[in-house]
Amino acid sequence: MPGMTELVTFTRGDIQAAAAVVGATARHQEALGRTLWPPDSVTPERLARHYPAPSWHVAWRGGAAVGAFSLLESDPPFWPDDPPGEALYLHKLAVHPACQGQGLAHTLLEHAVQVTRAAGRPWLKLDTAASRPALRGLYETFGFEPVDEREVFGFQVVLYRLPVNRA
Repeated sequence: MPGMTELVTFTRGDIQAAAAVVGATARHQEALGRTLWPPDSVTPERLARHYPAPSWHVAWRGGAAVGAFSLLESDPPFWPDDPPGEALYLHKLAVHPACQGQGLAHTLLEHAVQVTRAAGRPWLKLDTAASRPALRGLYETFGFEPVDEREVFGFQVVLYRLPVNRA
């Protein structure tokens, strides 16, 4: 993978590149004994069922996809009471294993904030497993606040939100 000093650019809608990053991350985490997503659940075809191609944002550095995430317009399973237009909802944040530890997760989150702000939404929201202290720490360090904990699809999750109208 390219070095840290190269500029990160973003494209939208490339579900193949997004699935490559998410899949590499899933396989890496599973090899470490920390299954984040089952690798067979993050193929382009499976991802497209819940995260349409236009929702994907891919970070590139030196011609290589180094990060990805999906931003949804609504998220009824996790945020059923949200009124339309209140937030964008972040899912499947992933940094390619070869590029982890370089601050890219914060770069991805900042891009998600910019997209949310440009869409005129006051909140960026996400969920993560309650049993993932490292991910929870990442989101809380970035400024997300936990607002609820509940069971969704048989998993205990923490719901987070971040106001995007900050300077």
